[in-house]
Amino acid sequence: MNIHEYQAKKLFTDYGIPVPAGYPAFHAKEAVQQAEILGGSAWMVKAQVHAGGRGKAGGVKKAYSLEEVSSLAQKLIGTRLITHQTGTQGQPVNGVLIEQTTAIKSEMYLSLLIDRSCQQIAVIASSAGGMDIEEVATKTPAKIITRTIDPTVGLSEYQCREIAFALGLDNNQRKQLTTVLFGLYRLFLEQDLSLVEINPLIIAADGNLLALDAKINLDDNALYRHPNWSSLYDPSQEDEKEHRARQFDLNYIALDGYIACMVNGAGLAMATMDVIKLYGGQPANFLDVGGGTTAEKVTEAFKIIVSDQKVKAILVNIFGGIVRCDLIAQGVIHAIKETGTPLPVVVRLEGTNVDAGKQLLMDSGLTVIPADNLDDAAKKAVQAVRG
Repeated sequence: MNIHEYQAKKLFTDYGIPVPAGYPAFHAKEAVQQAEILGGSAWMVKAQVHAGGRGKAGGVKKAYSLEEVSSLAQKLIGTRLITHQTGTQGQPVNGVLIEQTTAIKSEMYLSLLIDRSCQQIAVIASSAGGMDIEEVATKTPAKIITRTIDPTVGLSEYQCREIAFALGLDNNQRKQLTTVLFGLYRLFLEQDLSLVEINPLIIAADGNLLALDAKINLDDNALYRHPNWSSLYDPSQEDEKEHRARQFDLNYIALDGYIACMVNGAGLAMATMDVIKLYGGQPANFLDVGGGTTAEKVTEAFKIIVSDQKVKAILVNIFGGIVRCDLIAQGVIHAIKETGTPLPVVVRLEGTNVDAGKQLLMDSGLTVIPADNLDDAAKKAVQAVRG
């Protein structure tokens, strides 16, 4: 689960990580009020969306008067910001962050994330702050410093010093970076994060470190441990279909293709998408209805699928291990009848009560296309789209 910059910076403050003073605003008048509270003669007006690249897309502007704060806030709030991370539809801007301006001496990059290859938290730092880290990795990989944290030991001060020396920091800044890193590590563990990123972490004109931006991803698997997270969730930043799927405990991710997939199990769902691509099709989504799915969840999954105007065919691929194939067949039949979808539906069932499930589909009177295996199902789905 992503959160907004102003929410992430509040967490930073709670964990002793220095950030510029700032307040969120959700209409132009409030933006002016927040600027007045901050004082000064210039302010940053930053669009709050769950996407990077805001500055290049016009979502971060400097205002030199209260009138300009109002004007910029009015231009941003209520629009959609399109960046290289949002796609062509962009993300809705429902609020802005009004922040004190800061004189920048130099910029760095700092993040903590899960390195699944070694099953440890990794610290990634770079002297090339303010740039896309992927671009830095491609063009100047020597500028990236990586250290992994042994979970039995935790973050060590010597690791902080190694990173600080590699970034060329002076003695005072090295001490500050150690404080920042320990704060980030504690935040990462206590709040169950999957990513925390500061880009840029700056050296201000006074020589002190400051987190000028903040990005945090919360691990959805830990939602049950953090009831307060519900107040941080912004459904407007999520694809509408993904939001609906979340409400029914369905794992759904919208894609740009035209063959919808409904599968039980994440691995099988990935394989289904791969085989669709193998035979020349384009998957419209990732959809894992879960190992213990029900007819009701199948119906809701169908409703989400058919609400996507790009979809031209539906491929149902179910392995009945925990769930019975006859129950899935009942759900498919009910879903097709309830939604009234005219789309071709290819169904591949395997596992518990598979014969009973296939018989139910045959007796339903619906024009369901049966498939014997995954290859057969993918071929038939692609053929159905091509007419």
